[in-house]
Amino acid sequence: MNWNSEGYVLSVRKHGETSAIIDVLTPDYGRHLGLVRGGISRKIRPVLQPGNKINVEWNARLSEHLGSFKVEPLVSNAAQIMEDRLSLSALNSLCAIARECLPEREVHLDVYQAFGVVLNNIGIHEIWPALYIKWESGLLSAMGYGLDLKSCAATGSKDNLTHVSPRSGRAVSAEAAEPYADKLFLLPKFLISNSSFNPGDLRSGLELTGFFLETRLQWGVNKTLPDERRRMIQLLNDNGYVA
Repeated sequence: MNWNSEGYVLSVRKHGETSAIIDVLTPDYGRHLGLVRGGISRKIRPVLQPGNKINVEWNARLSEHLGSFKVEPLVSNAAQIMEDRLSLSALNSLCAIARECLPEREVHLDVYQAFGVVLNNIGIHEIWPALYIKWESGLLSAMGYGLDLKSCAATGSKDNLTHVSPRSGRAVSAEAAEPYADKLFLLPKFLISNSSFNPGDLRSGLELTGFFLETRLQWGVNKTLPDERRRMIQLLNDNGYVA
């Protein structure tokens, strides 16, 4: 078995004395693991940093085997933000959520492409938080748990949508939400339009997608959301981006 593709490194772990097993998100073969011989060497280690875009050639005797990767660098995203703690926290969270929530070897091209959009803007603090939340929302859709934010769950109206039901994941209008507002999630406007965001919107967006990621995807496999996401939110809070 043999194939060639590009992909983003999600994680790296040492294997044996000199090799590494890497987890890569690819457009054609989904999230895929493989062995990189000599992967902890000084030459290859900088290439295998989470977030880096690489070319991978996978070989295995049978399709169900782990197989091995030959890798070549394409874009060094990690090196570009290494000194930026906030952007680095976003990169770590992005990789951790993809690694833990995407099934292995299941293709999700939209998730892959949106992953790249977030990475391309990850050094711009005024942009990437909203893109990150939209990526998590898209991940939910890809996994079959998409939020329905087109119309009010109670009235069918498409106007003045302000909340989201934690039970159904559907939007609720301000009028219909009023008696139950304390039990509903706030709906940030940037999720349903191209409007700008404020710190309150980011807090609402992270709470919304985080709840559904944890209760729809992670709960079924007895997992919580990764620590990398919590650290990102803490840094966003410390720097005044969420309130």
